[in-house]
Amino acid sequence: MQNRASWRSSADLYSRFVVPALLLLLTLAALAWPPMRWLAFVTLPLLAVALWDFVQKKHTLRRNYPLIARFRWLMEDFRPYFRSYLIESDLEGRPFNHDQRALIYARSKGQLDSHPFGTELDVYSEEYEWLGHSIAPTADAPHEWRCQVGSDQCSRPYSASLLNISAMSFGSLSANAIMALNRGAASGGFYHDTGEGGISRYHKSHGGDLVWELGSGYFGCRNKDGTFDPGMFAENAQGETVRMIEVKLSQGAKPGHGGVLPGSKVTEEIAEARGVSVGEDCISPPGHSAFSTPIEMVEWCAKLRDLSGGKPVGLKLCVGQPHEVMAIAKAMLQTGITVDYIVVDGGEGGTGAAPVELSNRVGMPMREGVIMMRNVLVGTGLKPQIRIAAAGKVHSGAGLAMNFGLGADWSNAGRAFMFALGCVQSMKCHTDECPTGVATQDATRQRGLVVMDKGERVARFQRHTLHGLREIVIAMGLDDPWQIQPHHIGERFNSVRSDSMDQFYRFLKPGVLLDDPDSTQYARHWKAASAETFRMV
Repeated sequence: MQNRASWRSSADLYSRFVVPALLLLLTLAALAWPPMRWLAFVTLPLLAVALWDFVQKKHTLRRNYPLIARFRWLMEDFRPYFRSYLIESDLEGRPFNHDQRALIYARSKGQLDSHPFGTELDVYSEEYEWLGHSIAPTADAPHEWRCQVGSDQCSRPYSASLLNISAMSFGSLSANAIMALNRGAASGGFYHDTGEGGISRYHKSHGGDLVWELGSGYFGCRNKDGTFDPGMFAENAQGETVRMIEVKLSQGAKPGHGGVLPGSKVTEEIAEARGVSVGEDCISPPGHSAFSTPIEMVEWCAKLRDLSGGKPVGLKLCVGQPHEVMAIAKAMLQTGITVDYIVVDGGEGGTGAAPVELSNRVGMPMREGVIMMRNVLVGTGLKPQIRIAAAGKVHSGAGLAMNFGLGADWSNAGRAFMFALGCVQSMKCHTDECPTGVATQDATRQRGLVVMDKGERVARFQRHTLHGLREIVIAMGLDDPWQIQPHHIGERFNSVRSDSMDQFYRFLKPGVLLDDPDSTQYARHWKAASAETFRMV
């Protein structure tokens, strides 16, 4: 045993210093033999790095394994690519697997998107779901459907496409990416959500329809102290391309979390869009300062609608505590003020950067969130006035159909449109080193993203995805996607038991929360909800 331990110690010592020793020998040989002196230009810098690693005191691995420890970092940098292209199966990758990305790439490029030899999915696994088709498919389904957004209190309703670009700010995405997305939206007739970073010059570059998202930082309509500025809001909200206003309460990837864009990253262009000074920290508090109760919130939304000239005003949130959603509904019932739409973001949603604890463990997944929002609005009789949008990892016509079946009126996608721009899921969004120029402010990296080409890819992906939805609606024998109901969706409980979605989740009947809340699964949440506060009562 002692001999074996001694051998291992010697082998480890050899492995630690064999590369620096070999470099030293090669350098000496190159310097001594004139025909090989060119080799010293390679070995001397590497030897200098090895010597520096040996004497530096910040990194243990580099100090113990000069030079060769750096290969660990190299492998870490290339790991996402090796894993995605060489190791993972077509269905293993996260957040999006190879098959999902390949579908988006094919549709955005106008390439063949059919699949041979049958499904690769395990149809007996607990993750499998399906949509029920009909023996009598629809013969003459419309080629396009749109969703009318705007309650009775809205004087300028908007006709929304069934798939739109989810909220992604300039700053998190590059200028070229924003311009390409807007060009695609203009070409395809769908909307482009600005994200909470304000309306930049790039959002207006091609005249695509915009949904202006207002976060807690009120970028683009804020006073010096960060509070809401009604005059500045009215000026920007009445712009020709702004079609709707969206008040962001939370987002799926980091719900309940504010943010800070350091002043060092606030360029002239970002400062212009956000209404701050160059070099000034951009602070997004966790909560809004314009309101503190559900009643104040809906009254503020009504004010925004008036200031915008009657355009639809909606909310965006990742559902957290159920009683808060019901408090919002009670506030609308008590005041008679309704918002025009609600975007439900799922806990599986993406962002440029977020604490991993929040991304992994905080926020309700989109399915449960959409079902709860649908149940609250239907159960309180508010649904005829308020549309629901689903946002969270949708990328296909089947995903759109599932969302309709759960209660959504349309869907938004973020990362799917990033893939259409050329994103390769390198997981470097937060480093400013995006290799495809999508999520970076580095001009040299943005150069690779050609706006005219990628704009067409964005429009093509959206068009073909809606075509996929239409094919599903036809196969199901329905006249429009809003006819898809929970009983049309099959869900597997385990390998030997399956049933329709309405047997796994309870879907409320109209008005039941007003007439008989104790008969519902939300009785305790309904009792704890108050229009006067977001806290439990």
